[in-house]
Amino acid sequence: MKYFFAFLTTCLLTITAAQAEQRTFGAGVTINETIAVSTILDKPEQYVGQQVRIEGIILDVCSKRGCWIYVASDRQGEKIQVKVTDGEIVFPMAIAGRLAAVEGIVEILDISKEQMIAYLQHIAEEKGQPFDPSTVKAERMIRLVGLGAQLLD
Repeated sequence: MKYFFAFLTTCLLTITAAQAEQRTFGAGVTINETIAVSTILDKPEQYVGQQVRIEGIILDVCSKRGCWIYVASDRQGEKIQVKVTDGEIVFPMAIAGRLAAVEGIVEILDISKEQMIAYLQHIAEEKGQPFDPSTVKAERMIRLVGLGAQLLD
């Protein structure tokens, strides 16, 4: 029985080590030309529906399913969300703070005040943080539908 537990422990450690070393997610990155996040945010209509590559520091990762990340812009104070289909790509929490190249399709979402409240409340619940809906307003969100990512550091 102790050999079984030793074997099981070895397997779990091997799987954990492999996940910690994962550098490519989804289809990876195939586009060579990088477009600045600020360029996409300034003129999103020019990029809607296009597959693009961005680079930046991963600021935040979905803590429940790893189904989205926020990537820092090249311009201070800005970021862009990369959303993937739940389960198709899973971004581990450990990649927060890492430099990455990300590939995806640009989309614009016009979100009503009610939808924004529901979305922000969901995010606050995931993070265990308080939420005040009185400060929320309708918003236009520019994001990427994520296809793949590659850690660069």
